Amino acid sequence: MTRLSRRALLGGAAGLAGGALLRGLVPEVEAQAPTAPLQPPIDPTKAPGAPTTAVGARAPGEVALRAPTGEQAGNSLTPLHRLTGTITPADLHFERHHAGVPAITRAQHTLTIHGLVDRPLVLSVDDLARFPATTRTYFIECSGNGRAAFRKPTAAMTAQQIAGLTANSEWTGVTVRDLLAEVGVRRGASWALAEGGDACLLARSIPLAKLRDDAMIVWAQNGEALRPEQGYPLRLLLPGWEGNANVKWLRRLELGGEPWMTRWETAKYTDPLKNGTARIFSFEMDAKSIITAPTAPTVLPARGSWPITGLAWSGRGRITRVEVSTDGGTRWQEARVDGASNPKAHVRFTLPWRWTGGEALLMSRATDETGYTQPSKRVLVDVRGAGTDYHFNPIIAWHVASSGEISFAGDA
Repeated sequence: MTRLSRRALLGGAAGLAGGALLRGLVPEVEAQAPTAPLQPPIDPTKAPGAPTTAVGARAPGEVALRAPTGEQAGNSLTPLHRLTGTITPADLHFERHHAGVPAITRAQHTLTIHGLVDRPLVLSVDDLARFPATTRTYFIECSGNGRAAFRKPTAAMTAQQIAGLTANSEWTGVTVRDLLAEVGVRRGASWALAEGGDACLLARSIPLAKLRDDAMIVWAQNGEALRPEQGYPLRLLLPGWEGNANVKWLRRLELGGEPWMTRWETAKYTDPLKNGTARIFSFEMDAKSIITAPTAPTVLPARGSWPITGLAWSGRGRITRVEVSTDGGTRWQEARVDGASNPKAHVRFTLPWRWTGGEALLMSRATDETGYTQPSKRVLVDVRGAGTDYHFNPIIAWHVASSGEISFAGDA
């Protein structure tokens, strides 16, 4: 932990950008590739199995894959329709990058906290680990999640393609509140600039009230160090707020008296409205749900019991109710929410359903603790206009044909 004088801080600021990119171009951890599992013999009880390995492997046929664009300024999608429970495996958490994944080592990386503070600090990852650690489960969702289905829907779309820019993890780190107490916040501070250490130097203005509430700086996800594509070695976590504000590869927090109005909150990540204005700093993600099974590309092979299950979440707190309709919204039934409904986290819902062989239209809608209910697309467009470009949360519909084939029926 290094305390900075004003002269040292100003003199060293110019070197931060270049130094972070030049140091440590080789990843810190050399991962050992898992041994391929042996093909089972005719009778697996008659022969020994595979030996132990350094890294476990998924069972053959049970591998779920992200759908990557393969671009530095691109994304990959969580395979929602292949997962169970609520926790997303770290290697299946969606990605969204603006300049690729930087190679940063734990030893090289630091976090600078300065601006309107009494005691500016430069903290190593080891310094941060000496603060009391906190572990919480939260979702992260890209504010553009759902755009493809909203703009150019196709019947073959899967839940992954429709809503795969969200994931839910257990995060471990330090509360920003504890760090602010360490540096001392000066009078007049009401915002902070969070800056990442990737090539695009993504930076977002964050209200100080959020940082003092439930914000964290995390170094671990689901019991292990952050993956590089999730911000290794440090990421800002703003529970319930749009993914872009959860700055990855976090290297700097600067406190000030007003927002910085960076390109990431003016040219990007604003919501155009139908009256010609735009919502700015629309951080919170609205209540949302999606059925993940049975959905495309499934074909129901026979009549009978086919439980309907899916995920629901809200950036404003707990999900209090999830309803499911099998007839296109004429009638709604309350689904069972499995386990505790943690605030700002995915919950899994389930409704028993018996398919009799006729056509059906499956839909879900979520309500959160503020009383807000997930809207239809018509209601969403009435409020924001057809040109809205972020925060898509309309009800999603799946058509079940009499043949058992399931297809995406659009935003209901």
